Amino acid sequence: MRVLGLSAGNPDGSAELVLRVALQAAEAEDAEVALVRLHDLELPTRPVGPGHPAGGDDGPWLWDQLMESDGLIVATPIYSRTIAGTLKLVADRLAGPAADIAFAENYRRMLEAGETPPVAFPYDERVFRPRVAGFIAVGGALSSQWKSLALPLMHQMTFSAHIAVADQLLVGGAGMPRSVVLDARALVAAARVGRSVAGQLGRAFEDVEYRGEPGLCPLCHLSVVTVSGQALECATCGAGGRLVVEEGAARVRFDDPDGLKRSVATLDEKRAHFAEVQETAATQGPLAEEIARRAAAYAAFDRRIAPQAGRRAIA
Repeated sequence: MRVLGLSAGNPDGSAELVLRVALQAAEAEDAEVALVRLHDLELPTRPVGPGHPAGGDDGPWLWDQLMESDGLIVATPIYSRTIAGTLKLVADRLAGPAADIAFAENYRRMLEAGETPPVAFPYDERVFRPRVAGFIAVGGALSSQWKSLALPLMHQMTFSAHIAVADQLLVGGAGMPRSVVLDARALVAAARVGRSVAGQLGRAFEDVEYRGEPGLCPLCHLSVVTVSGQALECATCGAGGRLVVEEGAARVRFDDPDGLKRSVATLDEKRAHFAEVQETAATQGPLAEEIARRAAAYAAFDRRIAPQAGRRAIA
């Protein structure tokens, strides 16, 4: 089975080095491994044809690499508390309706029944293939507030395609280029990520065991939450919980099954989201002419600026 590694950092930088450690460990578990440097790819912000001045679009190639893999390990440096922009772009390109397993299962059902979906997105049968993922984020800061948004955003890579996250690692203190090699604990933990993924390839989502550091949320295993009164929500996956006071201290509880079903990591919520999108489209579809009429009222307000065409071609 194959594990795909995605490096969002500088070539041979700290993030890529720990990714290599993880992939080495995965290979030792008899997995075939491959490493893709996102810096090597042409990835425009939206799909384009071969005539694009930048030379094309490697997004479809990257999609095929993911679809032909059984495991995924992603490593990124941390910039300003969050992940590298190249990885954000990849997440936007690879996630969403086209990768959503609930969308795919409903499209397949509709097409088999001869029905036409109100909103159609391309879907790929390979999205049903079970996959396991691991995340590694590497930053220079030691304090938690400079790293807190990295792992939550990496989960966008796996929600849509219902990829089970087996492990995740947050590394700090790598302030100098490649200095992560001085951190023996980080290297050991990176190898653990590789084993956690490779050792569970082929397992169904519900059978994958999480083997990373525990967090408050029982589904995504992270601890970033939003609070409204006594109700709270996991900011990473949306699981609903509650805030309680026990022995004078605030505690977080995720003990309501219905609250857990709100998580975007669950098929229940993915299916509910598909129904919501289709219902919205069915309601708004007949209003296409009214939408166009109202939108036209703003068309005359045009204050765009852009580089000269010649400069863009050179770039």
